[in-house]
Order: sequence, then C-alpha cells, then structure tokens
Amino acid sequence: MAAWQNPVGSKPKSVYVRRRILVLLALLALVAVVVLIIVKPGGSHDTAPPAGSTPSLDAEPVVQDDGEPVECLKSQLLVKPVTDRNSYASGELPQLSLTITNTGTKSCTTDLGTAGMIFSVTSGSDQIWLSTDCQSQPDHRLVILEPKSPVPTEPITWDRTRSSTGTCDIDRDPVVAGGASYHLRVTAAGVESTDTAQFLLY
Repeated sequence: MAAWQNPVGSKPKSVYVRRRILVLLALLALVAVVVLIIVKPGGSHDTAPPAGSTPSLDAEPVVQDDGEPVECLKSQLLVKPVTDRNSYASGELPQLSLTITNTGTKSCTTDLGTAGMIFSVTSGSDQIWLSTDCQSQPDHRLVILEPKSPVPTEPITWDRTRSSTGTCDIDRDPVVAGGASYHLRVTAAGVESTDTAQFLLY
C-alpha cells in the first residue's frame, strides 16, 4: 500500500498514480473480454424440444441427410377401397384392392406389405369376410410414396363366402346373392379408409 500511495521516482506523484490507474483499467477490460468469450451472451438459448416431448403429428416429413425420405405420417395417408366392378353376375368373383395416397408435399416411405393390410367385406352390420382370417405368409414391403400420386395395390380375389379363423380348412358355402349389397372397407399402413366401396352380388 505504501508503494501505491507514495510512488518512488523523479516525476510528480500524480503521474505515477495516473499510470497505475490506466494499467488497472486495461486489466479490467482484458478480464471482461475473457468473460464474454466464455459466457457467450445470447448464444445459450436451447432450440431443442424439451426432454420427453413428441413432434406434432401434423408436421411435414423431411428428407434425411443421406437424401432418403423418412417414414410417412399416418395423418398424411389417404386410403381408399377399390373393386373392379360395381356388381357381379352369378359365378363372378370380386377383385378387391386399394389405393394409398401421400397427401403431403414431400416423398415419404411406408410399409405396403400384406402384413399391414386388411380387406373387410360387410353387409349392413354383419361382418362377412376378413382377409386376415386365413392369411398365410404375410409380408412387409417398404415403398416410396410421391406426393399426390395414388399407388394401387394388386387385387385379391374374394370367393363370395363367409370367413372366420375356424373356417380356413373347410369348404364354405356362398353368401347370399340375388342383388344383395356388400361393402368393402380397407386398412393399409395402419390407416383405415374413411369410406367404403359398395357392390352388388347376383
């Protein structure tokens, strides 16, 4: 403290005091710069979602870093049932299929294997036939869906009989015909059609 208060030298005391104040100010400025570099004010905001949060189902899929599209969101898939005719004469077997459309604006992938497909034939509230009752060797098939481009599946044949898991190895009697009305409802990639395809059997 004595050296600071009473500097030794040939110049006036005020000169030494000013010099030491300038040195202290320079040191304080240096410390402030170091602190700013370490703390980085304004750059600590975390833009990542909170832990445990889930992305919105209405978000649009993006393309991965390798250029491959990501999995389609169920909310963007439109599934529709399709029959090859509106009515069938006696002995004619309906060909059942579906179309699936990516309603988004970017390409995405989905599983269009038979393991994720269900074809259901009903008459009123009566469940007549289900494709999964006696399904054998279901498969998985990853496909790319382009935006707004309906993709049809290969048709399957309905033999005009009632099904259940207990009728797979027996001969089944034909269902009622004579102009009877039936409806086809389908499911693909975990998405069920919102409407049905009506057809008549004669």
